[in-house]
Amino acid sequence: MSQPLHLIKLSVGTEGVEDLAAWQASPRAKGPDGLPRHVTRMWPKREAEILDGGSIYWVIKGVLQCRQRILRLDEVFGGDGIRRCAIVLDPELIRTHQALKKPFQGWRYLAAGDAPADLAKGRANEDTLPSDLSAALADIGVL
Repeated sequence: MSQPLHLIKLSVGTEGVEDLAAWQASPRAKGPDGLPRHVTRMWPKREAEILDGGSIYWVIKGVLQCRQRILRLDEVFGGDGIRRCAIVLDPELIRTHQALKKPFQGWRYLAAGDAPADLAKGRANEDTLPSDLSAALADIGVL
């Protein structure tokens, strides 16, 4: 049985998971079906692997903090007529064990074996640490 392939993406301008949730709840972040989506210029070449149970892992303030299941990839066209990929997401944000990530542009593939584990359901509701403290703890391998 094959393992799904994931994507990893920076959530630029987001202060925490709650900010990401608030943005995705806004009309600007939703498609006509009401689901949150992230529009990108590049279409993943490994689409079949991603759609076989993959998620997008969000890096917030330099720390990987949560993920969302990818439901599908939709073709959309910008006002400039250029074809883009809308990554349609499950609205549920699943908190994960945190991992420090250096800045990068666009999105990257993330193998299932390299993806951090989800936090236990009971831990997902714990107060989150300030992003600077989370980053420092992740840097020394505590989170």
